[in-house]
Amino acid sequence: MLSLALLTMPASSPEPPYKNTRFSQTTITELMIPSYSNFGGKIHGGVLLSLMDKVAYVCAAKHAGNYCVTASIDTVDFLQPVEVGELVSLMASVNYVGKTSLVVGIRVISENIKTNEIKHTNTSYFTMVAKDEANNLVQVPGLILESHDDVRRFIEARKRKQIKQNYRKEVEEIKVPDDYKQCKQLLAGERCYIQG
Repeated sequence: MLSLALLTMPASSPEPPYKNTRFSQTTITELMIPSYSNFGGKIHGGVLLSLMDKVAYVCAAKHAGNYCVTASIDTVDFLQPVEVGELVSLMASVNYVGKTSLVVGIRVISENIKTNEIKHTNTSYFTMVAKDEANNLVQVPGLILESHDDVRRFIEARKRKQIKQNYRKEVEEIKVPDDYKQCKQLLAGERCYIQG
Protein backbone atom coordinates (compact mmCIF):
# COMPACT_ATOMS: atom_id res chain seq x y z
CA MET A 1 0.00 0.00 0.00
CA LEU A 2 1.37 3.41 -0.97
CA SER A 3 1.72 6.06 1.68
CA LEU A 4 -0.28 8.81 0.02
CA ALA A 5 0.72 11.37 2.64
CA LEU A 6 4.30 11.16 1.37
CA LEU A 7 3.23 11.40 -2.26
CA THR A 8 0.88 14.34 -1.92
CA MET A 9 2.87 16.76 0.23
CA PRO A 10 5.25 19.07 -1.65
CA ALA A 11 8.66 19.68 -0.04
CA SER A 12 8.15 23.44 0.24
CA SER A 13 5.48 26.04 -0.38
CA PRO A 14 5.20 25.93 -4.18
CA GLU A 15 4.01 28.69 -6.51
CA PRO A 16 1.49 28.31 -8.04
CA PRO A 17 -0.36 26.14 -5.48
CA TYR A 18 -0.96 22.43 -5.95
CA LYS A 19 -4.45 21.21 -6.90
CA ASN A 20 -6.01 17.76 -6.70
CA THR A 21 -7.44 15.98 -9.74
CA ARG A 22 -11.01 16.36 -8.46
CA PHE A 23 -10.73 20.14 -8.79
CA SER A 24 -10.65 20.04 -12.60
CA GLN A 25 -12.34 16.75 -13.49
CA THR A 26 -14.85 17.47 -16.24
CA THR A 27 -17.61 15.50 -17.94
CA ILE A 28 -19.39 16.61 -21.10
CA THR A 29 -22.40 14.66 -22.36
CA GLU A 30 -23.90 15.21 -25.79
CA LEU A 31 -26.64 13.57 -27.84
CA MET A 32 -25.40 12.24 -31.18
CA ILE A 33 -27.60 13.72 -33.92
CA PRO A 34 -27.93 12.75 -37.61
CA SER A 35 -25.79 15.66 -38.84
CA TYR A 36 -22.83 14.13 -36.92
CA SER A 37 -22.98 10.88 -38.90
CA ASN A 38 -20.97 9.64 -41.87
CA PHE A 39 -22.27 7.81 -44.95
CA GLY A 40 -22.31 4.55 -42.98
CA GLY A 41 -24.63 6.00 -40.34
CA LYS A 42 -21.97 6.04 -37.63
CA ILE A 43 -20.72 9.17 -35.87
CA HIS A 44 -17.74 10.82 -37.58
CA GLY A 45 -14.45 10.31 -35.79
CA GLY A 46 -13.79 14.01 -36.30
CA VAL A 47 -16.90 14.90 -34.29
CA LEU A 48 -15.63 12.78 -31.40
CA LEU A 49 -12.15 14.32 -31.68
CA SER A 50 -13.67 17.81 -31.56
CA LEU A 51 -15.62 16.92 -28.41
CA MET A 52 -12.49 15.39 -26.87
CA ASP A 53 -10.53 18.58 -27.60
CA LYS A 54 -13.30 20.63 -25.97
CA VAL A 55 -13.37 18.58 -22.76
CA ALA A 56 -9.54 18.53 -22.63
CA TYR A 57 -9.50 22.33 -22.86
CA VAL A 58 -12.06 22.77 -20.07
CA CYS A 59 -10.26 20.35 -17.75
CA ALA A 60 -6.81 21.85 -18.46
CA ALA A 61 -7.97 25.46 -18.14
CA LYS A 62 -9.68 24.72 -14.81
CA HIS A 63 -6.47 23.22 -13.43
CA ALA A 64 -4.14 25.85 -14.91
CA GLY A 65 -6.35 28.84 -14.19
CA ASN A 66 -5.30 30.07 -17.63
CA TYR A 67 -6.06 29.66 -21.31
CA CYS A 68 -4.71 26.33 -22.61
CA VAL A 69 -3.96 25.09 -26.11
CA THR A 70 -3.58 21.56 -27.46
CA ALA A 71 0.08 20.68 -28.04
CA SER A 72 -0.35 17.03 -29.03
CA ILE A 73 -2.71 14.09 -28.92
CA ASP A 74 -1.52 10.60 -28.13
CA THR A 75 -2.98 7.68 -30.03
CA VAL A 76 -6.73 7.76 -30.52
CA ASP A 77 -8.18 4.30 -31.04
CA PHE A 78 -11.83 3.99 -32.02
CA LEU A 79 -12.79 0.88 -30.08
CA GLN A 80 -16.54 0.81 -30.78
CA PRO A 81 -18.74 2.67 -33.28
CA VAL A 82 -21.05 5.38 -31.95
CA GLU A 83 -24.60 5.43 -33.31
CA VAL A 84 -26.97 8.30 -33.99
CA GLY A 85 -29.27 8.77 -30.96
CA GLU A 86 -26.72 7.62 -28.40
CA LEU A 87 -25.52 9.81 -25.55
CA VAL A 88 -21.76 10.28 -25.54
CA SER A 89 -20.04 11.18 -22.27
CA LEU A 90 -16.46 12.39 -22.25
CA MET A 91 -14.74 12.25 -18.86
CA ALA A 92 -11.52 14.21 -18.48
CA SER A 93 -8.98 14.34 -15.68
CA VAL A 94 -5.50 15.82 -15.30
CA ASN A 95 -3.13 12.86 -15.16
CA TYR A 96 0.25 14.62 -15.23
CA VAL A 97 1.73 18.10 -14.95
CA GLY A 98 5.07 19.43 -16.10
CA LYS A 99 6.21 23.03 -15.77
CA THR A 100 3.90 24.63 -18.35
CA SER A 101 2.17 21.57 -19.75
CA LEU A 102 -0.27 19.01 -18.50
CA VAL A 103 -1.67 15.73 -19.75
CA VAL A 104 -5.43 15.27 -19.72
CA GLY A 105 -6.71 11.70 -19.86
CA ILE A 106 -10.07 11.27 -21.56
CA ARG A 107 -12.41 8.30 -21.42
CA VAL A 108 -15.34 8.29 -23.84
CA ILE A 109 -18.42 6.14 -23.38
CA SER A 110 -21.64 5.95 -25.36
CA GLU A 111 -25.02 4.99 -23.98
CA ASN A 112 -28.00 3.69 -25.91
CA ILE A 113 -30.88 5.43 -24.16
CA LYS A 114 -33.40 2.77 -25.26
CA THR A 115 -31.48 -0.33 -24.17
CA ASN A 116 -29.21 1.29 -21.53
CA GLU A 117 -26.22 -0.46 -23.17
CA ILE A 118 -22.98 1.36 -22.34
CA LYS A 119 -19.87 1.05 -24.54
CA HIS A 120 -16.33 2.29 -23.96
CA THR A 121 -15.54 3.89 -27.33
CA ASN A 122 -12.28 5.82 -26.87
CA THR A 123 -9.44 6.59 -24.52
CA SER A 124 -6.93 9.28 -25.36
CA TYR A 125 -4.40 11.62 -23.80
CA PHE A 126 -4.15 15.30 -24.75
CA THR A 127 -1.05 17.33 -23.90
CA MET A 128 -2.08 20.91 -23.24
CA VAL A 129 0.07 23.98 -22.54
CA ALA A 130 -0.97 26.98 -20.47
CA LYS A 131 -0.65 30.54 -21.76
CA ASP A 132 -1.22 33.99 -20.29
CA GLU A 133 -2.98 37.03 -21.79
CA ALA A 134 0.17 37.90 -23.79
CA ASN A 135 0.35 34.36 -25.22
CA ASN A 136 3.42 33.48 -23.12
CA LEU A 137 3.78 30.05 -21.53
CA VAL A 138 2.95 30.04 -17.83
CA GLN A 139 3.63 27.59 -15.03
CA VAL A 140 0.76 25.31 -14.08
CA PRO A 141 -0.12 24.26 -10.53
CA GLY A 142 1.37 21.02 -9.27
CA LEU A 143 -0.82 17.96 -8.83
CA ILE A 144 -1.89 16.42 -5.51
CA LEU A 145 -2.13 12.65 -5.91
CA GLU A 146 -4.84 11.42 -3.55
CA SER A 147 -5.35 7.82 -4.65
CA HIS A 148 -3.51 4.87 -6.08
CA ASP A 149 -5.24 5.57 -9.44
CA ASP A 150 -3.89 9.15 -9.38
CA VAL A 151 -0.38 7.82 -8.75
CA ARG A 152 -0.73 5.15 -11.47
CA ARG A 153 -2.00 7.67 -14.04
CA PHE A 154 0.82 10.11 -13.24
CA ILE A 155 3.51 7.42 -13.60
CA GLU A 156 1.94 6.06 -16.82
CA ALA A 157 1.76 9.57 -18.30
CA ARG A 158 5.41 10.21 -17.45
CA LYS A 159 6.36 6.92 -19.11
CA ARG A 160 4.32 7.79 -22.25
CA LYS A 161 6.14 11.14 -22.37
CA GLN A 162 9.52 9.33 -22.30
CA ILE A 163 8.38 6.91 -25.03
CA LYS A 164 7.22 9.85 -27.18
CA GLN A 165 10.59 11.59 -26.79
CA ASN A 166 12.42 8.40 -27.79
CA TYR A 167 10.07 7.97 -30.77
CA ARG A 168 10.81 11.50 -31.99
CA LYS A 169 14.55 10.82 -31.81
CA GLU A 170 14.15 7.59 -33.78
CA VAL A 171 12.04 9.30 -36.47
CA GLU A 172 14.69 12.01 -36.87
CA GLU A 173 17.28 9.27 -37.47
CA ILE A 174 15.38 7.70 -40.38
CA LYS A 175 17.51 8.00 -43.51
CA VAL A 176 16.18 7.04 -46.93
CA PRO A 177 18.91 6.02 -49.37
CA ASP A 178 19.26 7.99 -52.62
CA ASP A 179 20.03 4.78 -54.54
CA TYR A 180 16.87 3.15 -55.96
CA LYS A 181 18.49 -0.29 -55.77
CA GLN A 182 18.85 0.07 -51.98
CA CYS A 183 15.29 1.42 -51.75
CA LYS A 184 13.98 -1.61 -53.66
CA GLN A 185 15.77 -3.88 -51.19
CA LEU A 186 14.24 -2.02 -48.25
CA LEU A 187 10.77 -2.33 -49.81
CA ALA A 188 11.03 -6.01 -50.68
CA GLY A 189 7.86 -7.82 -49.61
CA GLU A 190 5.80 -4.62 -49.33
CA ARG A 191 2.71 -3.97 -51.45
CA CYS A 192 4.31 -1.26 -53.57
CA TYR A 193 6.84 -0.89 -56.36
CA ILE A 194 9.08 1.90 -57.60
CA GLN A 195 8.11 2.91 -61.11
CA GLY A 196 10.92 3.69 -63.50
